[in-house]
Amino acid sequence: MSSHSNPSSSATPLDLSKWRPLPMRLMVVGGVLALIGLLKPDLREQFAFSWLLSFMFFLSLCMGGWFLVLLHHLFDASWSVPIRRVNENLACQVRWLIPLFLPIALFAPKMYPWMGLSLNHTPDHALHAKESLFNIPMFYLVSIGCFFVWWFFTTKLRFWSLEQDRTGSAECTHRMRKLSYFGIFSFAITVTLAVIMWMKSLQHQWFSTMYAVYFFAGSVWLTIATVYLITLLLKRQGPLREVMQETQFYFLGSLLFAFTVFYAYIHFSQYFIIWNANIPEETFWYVLREKGSWWDIGMIIIFGHFFLPFLVLLRIDVKLSWLMIPVGIWAWLMHFIDLSFNIMPIIHPDGFVLHWLDLACFAFIGGFMVQRYLKDYAAYPPYPQKDPRFSETMGIHVPPVSSREAASASGGAK
Repeated sequence: MSSHSNPSSSATPLDLSKWRPLPMRLMVVGGVLALIGLLKPDLREQFAFSWLLSFMFFLSLCMGGWFLVLLHHLFDASWSVPIRRVNENLACQVRWLIPLFLPIALFAPKMYPWMGLSLNHTPDHALHAKESLFNIPMFYLVSIGCFFVWWFFTTKLRFWSLEQDRTGSAECTHRMRKLSYFGIFSFAITVTLAVIMWMKSLQHQWFSTMYAVYFFAGSVWLTIATVYLITLLLKRQGPLREVMQETQFYFLGSLLFAFTVFYAYIHFSQYFIIWNANIPEETFWYVLREKGSWWDIGMIIIFGHFFLPFLVLLRIDVKLSWLMIPVGIWAWLMHFIDLSFNIMPIIHPDGFVLHWLDLACFAFIGGFMVQRYLKDYAAYPPYPQKDPRFSETMGIHVPPVSSREAASASGGAK
């Protein structure tokens, strides 16, 4: 890759000192504004939905990070070794989402209409069909269960990863593979339950068997773009300078391209099946999202979330160029719009509204999560130190022990 096209080719580190106070400033400003929304009765509904929007955005990053860690171990990949610690740290931030879930837990009876309905006195057949899941005790039990599973697997995977740094033992590799085997099933079940409970049940009458996969595709897409930017910065600043090669950036770009197509396929399939079946219990969800400026938001998602990144990423050289920086930033904007399209029509049925509480909650949660991530980054090595695939990652051939012993024996015989 030539130096003019490589966004990380410059050996001069950036001066980031002026940006270090930014997360705390975002927390303070966002927290004060969010508190105003919480204390004002006429803004509490907006606060609750704005908080849910930002919460689901950063949950997407945590779940995407966890999925990429699972993928690394399940496929025994070598190219992703240098980025594994970045993904581990992203995944482990889910533990900080537990206290951030409290506003959602408190406002849930007002956000989810089915919580206020009595099954014995309502003609809501959809609620009767889903009563085993959509009831108040189950909402909180599912939430606790999901957080416990996420905390357990993400913490254990990083524990054995750090233990591998210390000992280099093969047991650590085997433990992480075993955890990933059970983790991928746990990932699918818990993410499905969480997104159904926290997002889909805002309109509990709606039926869609693809909704959880839709959320998953968007989450991983966002995370890949974020990991690309983080590793690019760490290579420029020095911690990953010697281990991040063209291969890693190219594969990350290719994976982003793949999930761009996968997300579009899932979203289109969901819409097409619902449109083709033309069943009121399914179509009303999209009918609401075609009113007012929500139609325009839908068009932005089609062209901005799919066509634009698809066309940009078609070129091989783009995956290794500075253009990946605006693509990564664009991914954040598109995912925020996509989540708004899913959540906000409940309280803004006539069209998209970017409320100041949306920005306040995003600033507070984002600032908090970035601070926690930076603390983890400072506490541990930036990449795995004794991963058995590391030499392969660096393009160094290390013959197996049996070959070295045989060569030694033949040399001794001579």
